[in-house]
Amino acid sequence: MKLITAILREDAVDDVQIALAQQGISGMTVMEASGYARQRGHTEVYRGEEFTIDFITKIRMDILAKDEDVALIVKTICDAARSGSIGDGKIWVQVIEDVVRIRTGEHGESAI
Repeated sequence: MKLITAILREDAVDDVQIALAQQGISGMTVMEASGYARQRGHTEVYRGEEFTIDFITKIRMDILAKDEDVALIVKTICDAARSGSIGDGKIWVQVIEDVVRIRTGEHGESAI
């Protein structure tokens, strides 16, 4: 089992969700995140004063997946979220040792 974490632009989330649903992938956790990487924030003007905004609002999407589904999910996210601009996001994949469905007590892939 793997945990796929994607950091995406806010405007890409709907496209990614639709693309994943078309591939039969369901079940994800989505939350707001903020941070920066290469783009290093941006500058805004408010009431004549210039401010540097260090953190950019992004969306974090977590998907728990079977090993055989990981490549399809990563490719689908990349294809749906890619604009070609700095700030498109990142994806990383982590190994998960166990998962437990609280309601039934199921463990492992049957709990996904």
